Amino acid sequence: MNYEFFIAKRIIGSKSYKSSVSAPIIKIGIAAITIGMIVMLIAIATGLGLQKKVREKVVAFNGHITITNYDSNASNESITPISIDQPFYPEFKTVTGIKHIQGVATKFGVIRTETDFEGIVLKGVGKDYDWTYVKDFLVSGTVPSYEGQLSNEVLISSYLANRLNFKVGDRFQTVFGKERIEDIPFQRTFKVVGIFNSGFNDIDKTFMIGDLSHVQRMNKWEATDIGNFEIYLDDYTQLEQKEDEIRAQTPSFLDTQNIEDKFATTFEWIKIFDNNTYGIIAIMIIVAGINMITALLVLILERAQMIGILKALGSSNWSVRKIFLYNAAYLIGLGLLWGNIIGLTLLVAQQQFSILKFPDPEQYYVSIIPVHIGLDYVILLNIGTFIACFLMLLIPSIIITKISPVKAIRFE
Repeated sequence: MNYEFFIAKRIIGSKSYKSSVSAPIIKIGIAAITIGMIVMLIAIATGLGLQKKVREKVVAFNGHITITNYDSNASNESITPISIDQPFYPEFKTVTGIKHIQGVATKFGVIRTETDFEGIVLKGVGKDYDWTYVKDFLVSGTVPSYEGQLSNEVLISSYLANRLNFKVGDRFQTVFGKERIEDIPFQRTFKVVGIFNSGFNDIDKTFMIGDLSHVQRMNKWEATDIGNFEIYLDDYTQLEQKEDEIRAQTPSFLDTQNIEDKFATTFEWIKIFDNNTYGIIAIMIIVAGINMITALLVLILERAQMIGILKALGSSNWSVRKIFLYNAAYLIGLGLLWGNIIGLTLLVAQQQFSILKFPDPEQYYVSIIPVHIGLDYVILLNIGTFIACFLMLLIPSIIITKISPVKAIRFE
């Protein structure tokens, strides 16, 4: 054990240290680090949680990457069919990291009741459709099954159900247009078997999920024709890389688009939270660092006589500085410890009991404030905060070199 660390331990453990003039200032410094750590943990956890939750909702109903015809169609309706008989279907074996691929098609329609009507997009899905993602958003009923004959069972959103007074088991008529306006439109009767609530208005206000065969028949397509493919990945962080690999493995008449490009506005909005989080972290570290600088300066001035004696006994300026830096490191660690305990406790409580909610769920796409607790960012945040605060203390510790042993020993 080096003597600097030994003296620092004696100072920290002494009763005079806890009842000295600097004690209140030291406590304020520890409290600043604790509060700063709590705020930073909450900012990162809620920011990542909101991004993750919104991303999951968008991906659940659209996939990570879509493969469509290379045309100018920018609408929500499938116009030109794609044959499902592609070399990459039903398994994309030439690209790793592909979790699932499915064929879907969409068609505009109008739900008509005796008293009201509502425009919708029927999203036709087949037996290859993975209901795992959608099941997480079911509020009542169950998901339909499209394994055999043409099915009239559909899944609608709670938004549409509330507007049209639908409940599970109800039947309703939907009108679909034809290519020529003068032709008699298609009429289909559907049965509600499930109601979902994604909380994402662009989805809830628009889509109704039904049997792909309806879209194929109304468009006079073959049984093997679809509107586009939806691809789900194992790892979202590889989105752009996998899109490039998929594009390279698909025919030239097919185009690919990832979910971030398709919903650019939404993803640009949630990326703003990163900037806010970085700003909060910077402010909290600066505030904590300034408080620790104040505490260290007071502690140095209070121990001026001890500094003079150590210098007179032959200690170098750096050795004396190390004593106080050890002391400061202990205080920073203590603040981080309490900050982690309190901050993580609050986050776990929110994660388990959903205590806090957004006043306007439609604005944030979720009703409950989501949190994401990750060991990686907790460790990095602690290490980064400790290093930043410690480096900030190196400069004020230079004052030790200005203390004269003769004057300090005579000081009373």
